[in-house]
Parts: sequence; C-alpha cells; structure tokens
Amino acid sequence: MLFLYNLIILFASQVVKLLALFSPKMKLFVDGRKEVFSILQSKINPNDKTIWFHAASLGEYEQGIPVIEKIKINYPNHKIVVTFFSPSGYEVRKNNTIADATVYLPLDTKSNAQKFIKTIHPELVFFIKYEYWPNYLNELKKLEIKTYLISGIFREKQAFFKWYGKFYRNSLKTFNYFFVQNESSKNLIQTIGFNNVKVSGDTRFDRVVSILGSHNSLDFIEQFKDNKTTIVIGSSWPKDENLLVNYINNASNEIKFIIAPHNIKAEQISNLKSQITKSAVLFSEKSTIDLSNFNVFIIDTIGILTKIYSYADIAYVGGGFGNPGVHNILEPATFGVPIIIGPNYSHFAEATALVHQEGCVSISNQNELNEAFDNLIFNEDVRHEKGHICSTFVQMNKGATDVILKHINS
Repeated sequence: MLFLYNLIILFASQVVKLLALFSPKMKLFVDGRKEVFSILQSKINPNDKTIWFHAASLGEYEQGIPVIEKIKINYPNHKIVVTFFSPSGYEVRKNNTIADATVYLPLDTKSNAQKFIKTIHPELVFFIKYEYWPNYLNELKKLEIKTYLISGIFREKQAFFKWYGKFYRNSLKTFNYFFVQNESSKNLIQTIGFNNVKVSGDTRFDRVVSILGSHNSLDFIEQFKDNKTTIVIGSSWPKDENLLVNYINNASNEIKFIIAPHNIKAEQISNLKSQITKSAVLFSEKSTIDLSNFNVFIIDTIGILTKIYSYADIAYVGGGFGNPGVHNILEPATFGVPIIIGPNYSHFAEATALVHQEGCVSISNQNELNEAFDNLIFNEDVRHEKGHICSTFVQMNKGATDVILKHINS
C-alpha cells in the first residue's frame, strides 16, 4: 500500500507542476517548496535543539499559537520550526515572529521526509488538528521522535474508520498522544485501538481569549463608526454578499457597515462596491478621506479583521452558504458580539453549540437575514443577551493549552 501511495504522490507532484502554469495559487505551492531546504539550512544549525509544528493552513496555525507560545516559555533554548501545507497559510504568515523558521512542508515522499527531518532534527513534533502524512509519520516513528496531535478532530467518514483504512491507521501509531477537541473524537479513535487519547478541548478558545488582552484599537475604525451602531461583516463570499447588499442598500443611514471580504482581489472588491448604493469607501482610500461621512467601509486588505470585530455591535461571519461552511466565529464571540451566519455550519462544533445556545443566529434566505438583523438592531436587550452568551461560551471553553502542556511536561 505504501508503494501505491508513493506512486500517487509522485503523480500528484507532476500534476501540480502542470497546474502551476495556469494557477497563481498552484505556482506559489510549487515555487515556495523549491526554497524550503535553503531556508532551513540558513536558520537551523546541526547543533540546534528544535521543536516542529505543522499546520495545514492559516486556521490551524492560529489554533497552534497558544501552544507554541507556552512551548517557547518552557523550552527557551529550542528553535521553533513551523510548516504549512497550503499557500493560504504560508503566504499570510511566512514572516511571523513566533517561529525561528517558517516554510512549506515538502510533499510527502520518502526522500523528502528523511531529508526534512534530518535537517531540522526535532525533539518534539506537533501536528495541529489534522493532516496525516504517512512518510513523515513513518520517519518520525523510526527515529522515535515524540509526536503529538493537538486540537484533533476525528469523524466517521475518515479513512481510519473504513474497512480499507489499515494503511492510514498504521500511520497513527506514530503519535505518542492524541489531544482531541471532543468526546466523539475520543470515542472514535478508541474504536480502532488507540487509548493514548485525552479530551483537551480546542486551543482556538485560548487563542481568542488572549486577543482580549491585546491592543485592539484602530483609530480609523473609530472615526468611521462615529458612535453609531456598527455591523461588521467578516470573511464574506459572493453568496453572502448577495443577501447582505440588499439589506445594506435598504438600511437606515444611522447604521454603519464594515465589510471584510474573504477574497480581496481588485475585481471582486470593485464589483462589491458597485452593487452598494450607500456611500462606500475602501480601506485603500482612507488616508485622504473623513471616514465618518460614509455608511459602508470595505476592507481591501488582510490582517486586521480581528481588531475590527472589537468595534462591532453585531457580526455577520461569512462562508455559511458554501462548503465546508462558516468561517471563524470565535473572534467576534470573544468580544461579546452577537453573530449571524449562513446555514452550513454543522461541521463546526463551536458554531453548532452557539446556535443551540442562541448566541448565534443561522439564516438561510433574505427574509431570515432581514429579520435577524432587525431584531438585533432594534432590540438592544436581545443584542446584549446574545453577546453575553457568546463571550461566556468562549470563557467556559478555554484551557486546552494548559491540559496539553501539563501532560507533556509530566
């Protein structure tokens, strides 16, 4: 089976190179991996002690930050290596200051795995949430390097739990311990013989709680808000925006809207702005304009949405009309902001829980969106109650990082 897997990886590597000729994202995927070993050799010396964290993309990286921060405190003489699989994670966080080296993970061939692990020679390895690369895991097991899964999620549809899944189940034998988010994940992995598992919870809660202690003020958002009720729309997609624009165009001028689309390509930003009949301004235009004169502020940059949520009276989080579903609702929740999302959220435990607790409202069509916004705008008590539910939910679920570190250091 490993032979067949390696053939598939080899074939995929050639397909990706072909796709890179036509896709900017695939070009980043391919070109970025050409530099991996030169970057590592310039930053990691043979005598360095290292700890490796792997994140599939940006969300998993953010999930891992609380653990990385605590590990840096507990292991001050070790260098931290962070790897990404996806360009959407690496390109945004390649210049982070928390790691000593940040690179793409080379494709999972046996030679790449051997060379990569020999180059960074980690003492500890953490895979965040998921991604199980057999050649890397086999090499880690062969070298007896302690390896952990943190904030793990297991679902019945994964190959581990199928009749044909023995090859993938064998890869799991590398892990010294599994720290999973919930009881269902623990129960599932125990059905295939793994009892080295603990429900630690989700480290994303620790990440968003830490945001409360950060400097979140943005003078230009304060100027735009102008002490008026403000709705922040985060990570929106066109399917979200089709409904949102209709509401915005018919809303009172006393309501302010901040839109931070998921995709900030100029063409899509221009198309979004052209649909809005209210006075609208882009982030890229803000330096010469009095923002308080506008009703809609479109954020055509990245990296500031979390801070913007701190100014929200109401949040709409996008992605809920697509697959796999809604984006991160914990960032507005930690600021005590009531949240509206689309209908596709069942894969996200925090969204499911907050909808059940009524801190978050799920809508499926224009009428439901209009009703949800109106209810939160015109009923201040309802707005504060739902916001309190959200902030309490986040506070009640923090602590996963301490559970993980306590076990590792014991």
